[in-house]
Amino acid sequence: MTRRGAVTLQEVARVAGVSPRTVSNVVNGYAHVAPRTREQVQAVVDALGYRANTAARAMRTGRTGLLGLVVPALDQPYFAELARAVVREATGAGFTVVVDQTDGDPDRERELLRQGPRGAMFDGLVLSPLALTRRDLLDADPGRPVVLLGERTVDTAFDHVHIDNVAAAREATEHLVGLGRRRVAAIGLQTEAQTGRQRAEGLMIALAEAGLPAHPRLLRYVEAYDRASGFAAMTALLDEDQRPDAVFCFNDMLAVGALRACLLRGVRVPQDVALMGFDDVEEVRYLTPALSTVRPDRDEIARVAVARLVAQLERRSAGPPAGQDVTVPHALVLRESTGG
Repeated sequence: MTRRGAVTLQEVARVAGVSPRTVSNVVNGYAHVAPRTREQVQAVVDALGYRANTAARAMRTGRTGLLGLVVPALDQPYFAELARAVVREATGAGFTVVVDQTDGDPDRERELLRQGPRGAMFDGLVLSPLALTRRDLLDADPGRPVVLLGERTVDTAFDHVHIDNVAAAREATEHLVGLGRRRVAAIGLQTEAQTGRQRAEGLMIALAEAGLPAHPRLLRYVEAYDRASGFAAMTALLDEDQRPDAVFCFNDMLAVGALRACLLRGVRVPQDVALMGFDDVEEVRYLTPALSTVRPDRDEIARVAVARLVAQLERRSAGPPAGQDVTVPHALVLRESTGG
């Protein structure tokens, strides 16, 4: 069926045999529509080529229908895979996602959090901060619909969705120790970023419980969680008089670089050095050897983050208030790089 000229909402309602209000609920993605009715209306919308007047809707409702996903770097596979999951969840809720990259710039993160020129276009934000300070979070508008990805480090009014980084790093280190490895190195420590500090804490707990020292020369700080940093740090570790027999990298891209350094130096993985990553991005399943890693449940992170944001936007009185902490599952994935 084809039509010439603009199709109105009232025409869609007449053809579908429902009220204009029901059509509006369907095209705006409201949840409280029976599945059969939603399917019926959507078929008519598609057949007639109806397009909602988004400008008019924004003026009427105060919403743009846009959610912002703000991440430090899209060239990091973890954030690219997370973005795919968030887009899928938001689309199902009737929203369009605009992805923004901050490169860890605190000014950009503050502008988006505080609803600056770019932030104002979004109905709400899912924000993975890298450089925001305690003061930035405390000064932000608590009424702004925002869900933060990462563990709560300061008492704010925003929801936080995260895995338990300390527990995950502890389990990863316990696995390496359980293999009989005694010189466990780490790549990915950072002085400011919470993720690096939390994973370092889990590492230290596991080493202490095993009665193993945390050799300072085996603990490598990095500026970025990328392949080049992992390569450089692993090369330096291999130059030590006493090489490590296991290395825990705080993300998979560090581990990819570390694996390349081992290959070039003739170091066998896992025979000489057991190697563990973190994130379980698709790339590492196809390395030789395939990488053992920690798998955060990205689909659940996306589902919870979008659900919490939509709940804030709709101000559902029956739902939990903002300011909730939600911890999602993680799992060890054991592959060839640790003998799995």
